[in-house]
Amino acid sequence: MNAQLRPGIEAPRLGFLGVGWIGCQRMQVLADSGVARVAAIADPNQDSLERALACAPEAVRGAGIEDLLACDGLDGIVIATPSGAHAAQAIAALERGLAVFCQKPLTRTAEEAVRVLDAAHKADRLLEVDFSYRAMAGVPELREQVRVGEIGEVFAADLVFHNAYGPDKPWFYDLAQSGGGCVMDLGTHLVDLAQWICGSIGHAGLAADLYAQGRRLEPPIDAVEDYAVAQWRLDSGTHVRMACSWRLPAGRDAVIEAAFHGTRGGAAIRNVEGSFYDFTVERYEGTQRRRLASPPDAWGGRALVDWAARLREGTGFDPSAMQWLEVARTVDAIYGR
Repeated sequence: MNAQLRPGIEAPRLGFLGVGWIGCQRMQVLADSGVARVAAIADPNQDSLERALACAPEAVRGAGIEDLLACDGLDGIVIATPSGAHAAQAIAALERGLAVFCQKPLTRTAEEAVRVLDAAHKADRLLEVDFSYRAMAGVPELREQVRVGEIGEVFAADLVFHNAYGPDKPWFYDLAQSGGGCVMDLGTHLVDLAQWICGSIGHAGLAADLYAQGRRLEPPIDAVEDYAVAQWRLDSGTHVRMACSWRLPAGRDAVIEAAFHGTRGGAAIRNVEGSFYDFTVERYEGTQRRRLASPPDAWGGRALVDWAARLREGTGFDPSAMQWLEVARTVDAIYGR
């Protein structure tokens, strides 16, 4: 088992498991940051592997998790594989004494999340999930303003994520591998934003409708949904409304919004002109608005660099990781599990 890093020693050595588009992008940002070293890369797709090695030519190469676990001297693993594999891969890495940074969702179900969190706690290793919208410019500032009551009591949140295209990988449409459709892929981000910004968990009175090609799905869900609406109440009393979809004709590439309504004002995170990458963060007072952040902002991969920096400082298990379980519980409830 690897010893936990101590402050002041050399950059952590990381292995990357899965280097498709998202995995490779995150790896490039991490390599450019200089915070950690890309020591090993594993992916069964040779084309993906070759592209990734272009930015880390000295990295050891492999095909899967077993190859990374066999590498000496790794301090952590970055997981960007199909969702259904996350739990087993994360547990295997944690039990070998490796810290884990995992693409969302951490797991398909809350039951799987419990097992991953238990492994992280027992191993005293740093576990992080790539809920990347938290790291966008202006979003941490907005969260702090909500926390101290600058917009008053947040009584409602409206969350939207419509992707006009939908995923291009077959595994997203296999329920066993994905764990779900647009809710698991996009709605998970929205659930996390609502809980994180409002500082509250829970899903009292949850009601949801899921659709596949216009057909309403009845529990138990046995197909991958491409449209979903849900509403619930956080423990704080905040009423949450959420809508998400794949391939919805929205007149643009994407519609991504998270609006928070308080007794003294409001706030919103919104994408710009259909972009997946450009966002504004604004505060509202009556008909007036104040901009907290605007593009450009290179936020993709920022959460990974922060995790690597904490790993370098010697941070072990962080009890705040239990928030991933609360996200999974709400997602379970949306699916009627």
